[in-house]
Formats: sequence, structure tokens, C-alpha cells
Amino acid sequence: MKKLADEIIAGRRLNRNDNLDFLLTADLKELCEGSDKIRKELCGDKVDLCTIINGRSGRCSENCKFCAQSTHHKAEVKEYNFLDPEIILEDCKKNEKNGVHRYSIVTAGRALTGEDFQKAVQSYEMMNKECSINLCASHGFLTEEEFMKLKEAGVSMYHANIETSKNNFHNICTTHSYEDKIKEIKLAQKVGLKVCSGGIIGMGETWKDRIDMAISLSELNVISIPINVLMPIKGTPFENLERIPEEDILRTIAIFRYINPTAYIRMAAGRTYFTDGGTKIFRSGANATITGDMLTTVGNNTFQDKIMLTNLGFDIKR
Repeated sequence: MKKLADEIIAGRRLNRNDNLDFLLTADLKELCEGSDKIRKELCGDKVDLCTIINGRSGRCSENCKFCAQSTHHKAEVKEYNFLDPEIILEDCKKNEKNGVHRYSIVTAGRALTGEDFQKAVQSYEMMNKECSINLCASHGFLTEEEFMKLKEAGVSMYHANIETSKNNFHNICTTHSYEDKIKEIKLAQKVGLKVCSGGIIGMGETWKDRIDMAISLSELNVISIPINVLMPIKGTPFENLERIPEEDILRTIAIFRYINPTAYIRMAAGRTYFTDGGTKIFRSGANATITGDMLTTVGNNTFQDKIMLTNLGFDIKR
């Protein structure tokens, strides 16, 4: 693994034609040490902290089996229309003051349209004018014209998870397709937006699915890859799935770093599986995280994260 890490640092890139089975049997300690070396050499010690706000909650028409906000499931979740832009602005300012690097509005639903989309644009315009934080967005399937409006309003990155491998996607969602996701990612990139896209592990997928997802994101030149660990939520089809072992989480993160050596490997939901907030995660190749509260599950406190990351030697300055 040390030899492979050195080759990747020197320019080698793993791809779909490589036999990557060895990543599944490699000694975990050596694998993580190699991925951390790749991270340090190719990305440095800068860490990227982002916070999200649930801009519109519940009543989603899509049937993603992991999601509490879907109308197809019976999970208990707050439902509300798009938030007042002033509320979003105030929350953004608070997170900027706390040293967060990125701020994103996330909305439930297949797409954001009409008055809600106009409120989102207004919110981004206000934040862009009054804050210096990087702005991200996650609003489902948009048109090229809508992507341009977001960019003009100050958004620099768009979030659209592919969730899993192409072959496994139909086991996760059937109201939209894997191809729909890829089309949206490429459309956002076409107008000049950077893309944040990753997925969820622990949904019954195979290791082959995880590796395939990592390779697909590499092929798409995605620069920010959030890795979520399924948090089984009562009322969703996945409510009774067993939590995956800590070792599987660390191996997944390390593999994603080997395959996407220069990307932000961003730990999202699932850090609460670790008793220390996930210190091991940031010694296994991760260099970014969502901090604060998640959409429907509790995340890590930003103050605690900053202390932990600073103690690990990361540079948290904005």
C-alpha cells in the first residue's frame, strides 16, 4: 500500500480497468496510513467545513428508501415551506462567524421551482452580498437556465449525490434514475459550477458497488465527495438495517482517497458512530466534513470539530 500511495502521489490514477480487489483485503492500518499520506501530499492540511440548512422540509415526491422526507414512507419529520430568506441569512452569518467555510441551502423535493426557487435565489443574493462564505446549493433537478441563475446569485458549488453504484441505484430509488443524476451533474458543470457528489454506505450495497461509485465520481471529475453512513430512520424501508462496522467505514474512506486523490473526501452523516467524533476518519484520508446539525439526524458541534481537527494538525482557517 505504501508503494501504491507513492505511485499515486507521483501521478498514477486508478481506473475502471484496474483490478482493485486488493483494496478489500489490504491491511486496514496500512491502507489508512497510505490514504492519509496521499491526502497530506496532494491536498495539504487544509480542512473544509460546511454547514447545511434544511430550506424546505418534507413532502418529497421521490421514493429514496433512506430518506425520512419522502411521502412514500411513514417517518416522522417536520414539514414546512421554503424558509424566509432573512432566517437563512441570519443562520449563514452565524456559521460564518463560527469559522465554517461553506454554507448550503438544501431542499426536499424533486426540484425547486416557482416562488420557492425565487426565494432561494434571493437568499443566495443576500448572503453573497453580506457574507464572504462560499455558497453551495442542493435543490434537485434544475434546468440549465436555473443553474445559471444560481451561479449569478453567488453559488459556486452544486450538490447532487449519485448515492450508490449505477447497478445498485434501482434498489435505492425508482422515481428517478442514475442517469438523471449524471445528467444533472454534467449540466451544473456545464455552466461553470463545481460539483459536490457522493453517496451513502450501509444500504445493503456490496464492496463492488462502493468501488464503482468511487470510480464514477472520479470519471465525473467531482471535487467534493460526501460519504454518508446510513442512519436507519424509523418509518423508512431501511429502518431495520444493521449498522455497518467502524472498520468498513474507515476502509471505504481510504478507498475513496486512493481513487480520488485530490478531491475533498467529506465525511457527512455517520460520525456519531465513532465515540470521539471521528478522529480515525481524518487519519484515513478524509479532509472535509459537514459540521453542525444534519437534515434529519444530529451532527457534530462545530466548536468540538474545530478543536478535534486542530489537534490533528489540520488548518481550519477560512
